[in-house]
Amino acid sequence: MTQASSGEGPTAPSLLATPDAARHRALPAFRSVLPAAIGFAIAAVVAVVVEWWQLLFFDGTLHLRGTELVVCRAFEIALALFGVWVLVYAFLGLQRALAANRLAARGEYTDARVRAEDARDALWWVVGLGLTALIVAFLAFLFGANNGALRSVMFDWSYMWRGHNALLRGFWLNVRIFVAAELLVLVWALLVAIVRMLPGRACAPVRMLAIVYTDIFRGVPAIIVIYLVVLGFGLARVPGFNSMSHDAQIFWLAVLALTLVYGAYVSEVYRAGIESVHWSQTAASRSLGLSQFQTLRHVIVPQAIRRILPPLLNDFVALQKDTALAQIVGALEVLNIAQQLKNQYFNLSPVFGAALFFLVITIPFTRFVDYLLKRDKLRTQGGS
Repeated sequence: MTQASSGEGPTAPSLLATPDAARHRALPAFRSVLPAAIGFAIAAVVAVVVEWWQLLFFDGTLHLRGTELVVCRAFEIALALFGVWVLVYAFLGLQRALAANRLAARGEYTDARVRAEDARDALWWVVGLGLTALIVAFLAFLFGANNGALRSVMFDWSYMWRGHNALLRGFWLNVRIFVAAELLVLVWALLVAIVRMLPGRACAPVRMLAIVYTDIFRGVPAIIVIYLVVLGFGLARVPGFNSMSHDAQIFWLAVLALTLVYGAYVSEVYRAGIESVHWSQTAASRSLGLSQFQTLRHVIVPQAIRRILPPLLNDFVALQKDTALAQIVGALEVLNIAQQLKNQYFNLSPVFGAALFFLVITIPFTRFVDYLLKRDKLRTQGGS
């Protein structure tokens, strides 16, 4: 009893003191954010001054009258007022940093750390808004340089409007090429991916064909493939295409060329998605009596497609843009027509108009896929 009590005597107080000591050691030392807040406040003032200065410079290069001048200056005022928010958040960050220092001086370290974190949040707002203000200043300088020469050469809406009907007809051809190629790529790439993953030695020659195909068409630029397929098949009068009209022949050969190129890229995306599904899914499906094809169709591929939506979207956005490459073989798509209008007006504004048509498709498409991903994430996590 004596030894036990003597053994427990010194250890009991230490055990009771250990959590409290560990808690005090775990608390980090208070770090003032006041120097950073002062620096960010100075930088915010500089950014806003530069933005306002460049907006005034841009305004001096305007050659507008009436309603157009009023609208443009209202837009300038809105951008100038946007710069005020940079100063507001810089002031908030400075105010919160000072409050944190005062709390720390009184020994209220918990509250001081909270105020310091609030100050850091405000400073991050200063970073984002300040960079935006500097970008606005740069664009104002760019569009106002040389008395607004860049605006008149590339962004003259009058030239875009004159050729908008022709540009729209050309872009409709881009859309049709994109839709036809996308549908073919979805099926063809999945077939190539499945063939490349066939098991066993007997399937080695077929797997090798799939590997050679993907290596070749991922290695050759799309513009060269389009040039060779469209012009080569046309000059060689390949059966099945030589009976078509000139426009139909160019259309379907361009679709074939893009399908060959993007089928190689998308097949690798499919393969990565299929391989990311755990092997136990295949084992469980086969143990239930499903064949290899049924396992792929009902279990593996649906899971893989959900996982590959983002990279698949990237490939299809690139496919939509690469339909403009069909202009090198004479297709009257939007870029070809924009070049004709550029030669007619000696102005690059129609080419910028062609770029806007592509943005009208790609940006909503990207946002829609993001919505699908978010909805799927909420469903898998049990959210509403």
